[in-house]
Amino acid sequence: MNALSSRTARLRAGRWLAAAWFMACVGFTAWQEPAPDQQLFVLVVMLCSLGVALCLTARPALALGLTGAGFVLLKALGQLKLRYLDSSLMPADFVYFVRSSLVETLEHYPPLLAAAAAVAIGLPLAVWLLWRREPAVDARQRWPRALAMRALGVAATVFALHLALAANGPFAQVHNRNAWQKLSDAAQLTNFFVNLEDDDVHLPPRASDALAEQDWAHTAGSAPPAVPAPAAHYPDVVQVLEESTFDPSVFTACNLPPCRVGMFRADRHTRAHGALRVHTFGGGTWVSEFASITGLPQSIFGPGGMYAPYVLAPRVHDTLPLQLQRLGYLTVAIYPTAGGFINGRNAYRDYGFEQFYDVNDLGLEAWKSSDAQMFAAAWKVYQRVKQPGRPVFMMILTLAQHGPHDIHPLSSLPPPYNQGLLRGLPEQAALNFDTYLSRLQASDRAMHELEAHFLHRAQPTVLMTFGDHQPAFSGLIRDLARTLPATAPASVREKQDYLTYYMLKSNLVDPPLLPSYPLLDIAYLPSMVLQAAGLPTDPYFAAETALRDRCDGLYTDCARPDLLASYHAWIFDRLHVYQ
Repeated sequence: MNALSSRTARLRAGRWLAAAWFMACVGFTAWQEPAPDQQLFVLVVMLCSLGVALCLTARPALALGLTGAGFVLLKALGQLKLRYLDSSLMPADFVYFVRSSLVETLEHYPPLLAAAAAVAIGLPLAVWLLWRREPAVDARQRWPRALAMRALGVAATVFALHLALAANGPFAQVHNRNAWQKLSDAAQLTNFFVNLEDDDVHLPPRASDALAEQDWAHTAGSAPPAVPAPAAHYPDVVQVLEESTFDPSVFTACNLPPCRVGMFRADRHTRAHGALRVHTFGGGTWVSEFASITGLPQSIFGPGGMYAPYVLAPRVHDTLPLQLQRLGYLTVAIYPTAGGFINGRNAYRDYGFEQFYDVNDLGLEAWKSSDAQMFAAAWKVYQRVKQPGRPVFMMILTLAQHGPHDIHPLSSLPPPYNQGLLRGLPEQAALNFDTYLSRLQASDRAMHELEAHFLHRAQPTVLMTFGDHQPAFSGLIRDLARTLPATAPASVREKQDYLTYYMLKSNLVDPPLLPSYPLLDIAYLPSMVLQAAGLPTDPYFAAETALRDRCDGLYTDCARPDLLASYHAWIFDRLHVYQ
C-alpha cells in the first residue's frame, strides 16, 4: 500500500470514527431528553449545527467531532450548573458571566474551575490538530467556487436552524410550556434552545418625547433630592414575599374560621391593605420579586420578561433598594434557596442589595425551611447588621407554601385538617386546599412573631408583606368558585387568578396617610413603601406614584393606555430606568 492510499484509508477511518463519536453524542444528549418531540427537536438542532460546521470548515471529521463535543459540553455544563448552582443552564448565563467575573465565580466551585480549565485548553488544541490533519473536501476546487459553495451551504443550514428554533416553526409544541417548566424540568437542552427565542426582550409602546414631557415633567420637579443626611431619622423597612399565599376567604367553599386568617386582617398598625394584582400564576416567584423591587411588571417586556433575573436585572438602573441606598440605607436580602437558584444572588446584586444571605448562609435546609425559621434567621441577621444611625432595608422571601399541595395524604396533616376541613369540593381540590390552610396557620403564627420583633418596639419600622402568586393546586384552583364583594370592580373579577394580597403596616408615631385602591398592581409596592415611610422619591418613583394615582392602582390594566405609553416614554427614554 503506497503512502497516498494509506493516508486515504486513515482519513476515511478517521471520518467513520468521527461519525461514531457524533452518534454517541446524540445518544448522550438528544436521546436523554424526556419526551420524543424534545428528542427529535434537539436532534434536528444538532444536525443543522453539524451542517453549519461542515459548510464552514469543509472537514467532515472536524465538523462531526466539534458539533458532537459542543453538545456534550452544553449538556455537561447544564448538569454541573444544576448540581452546583441549583438552576438550569440559560443562554443568558453566557452573557451574564462574560459581563461579570467568570473566574471569581468558578473559584467557589473547584470542580467547575478544573473542568473549565480542561475545556479551555483541550478543545482548541483538539480543533487545531484535526484542522491540520484533515484536508478540506473542496481543497482541489478553485477558491472562489469553493468559497461560494461554502457560503451557500452556511446560509441554507443557518436558515434551517432558524426554522427549527422558531417558536411558531415545526417544533412549536416544545415551546408551548410555561416559564417554570422551561427553567426547571428535565429537558435541559430543549429548554436551553427554546430560551434562545423566548428570552427576547422588547420595550413596551411609548409615546412621543413631547407628550412624555407634557405628562410627567412636573413629577421630576417635585421630587426632593435623595440625600442621606437625616438617615438616622428614617425608619427601617422590611418587605416580606410570602410564597404562593392568598386570602382563602374569597373562595366560596372556604367559609370556616380557619379561612379567616389574622395576617390578612387590618389592625392598629395597618396603613394600607387589599387585593394585589400580580403578573404570574402558579409559579414564577422571580418575576414578582422583580416587580416588587423595581416597580416594573415583567409582562411589559414581552416573553423575555419571564426570565427577569437573567435578562432584565442587569439592565435596570433604578430600584427600591438603590433609592434607599441613596438615602443611606443598608440593603439586605434574605433568600430561602441556594443563591444560584434562578440566578438569585447575581440578580439581587443588580437590584441594589449590598448583602445577600441564602439558605446556606443562614444555616437552614433548602426547600424545607418554615416561615418561622426564615423569620428567626432574618431577625438574627438584622440584629447583627443594624448600626446606630443607619436604617436597614431587608427583603425576606419565604418558601413554606411552595407547591405542590397534594403529594402527601390528608392523614399526614395536623388536626383538624387531617379530617378534611372543607366540604363540597372534589377530593383532590379539597386535599390541596386543606394542605394550604394547614401551612397558612403556621405562616400566620410566624408573621405574628415577625411583627412582634419589628413593630412592637420604639425603632420606627415599615413592614410590607405580600403574596407573589396563587398556587396552581395542580391546575384545579381556577375552577373553584369565589365570592367576591359586590362592589368589586370588573378589573378584579377579570383578573381573579392573578390576585393575592398586600398588607402595609408601620409603627410610626405620625404615619403618612395612604390612598386606598380597589386593586393594587404589584409594581406599585415600591412607591407605596416609600410613601408609607415618608421618604424622598427620585424622579422615577415620583412619576410612578403619580401613575398609580392617575390609574387608580392599576398598571397594565390602566384605563388610559395613552397615559401608560407616555409614562413608558418618560421612564425609559428620559430617565433611562432600563438600558
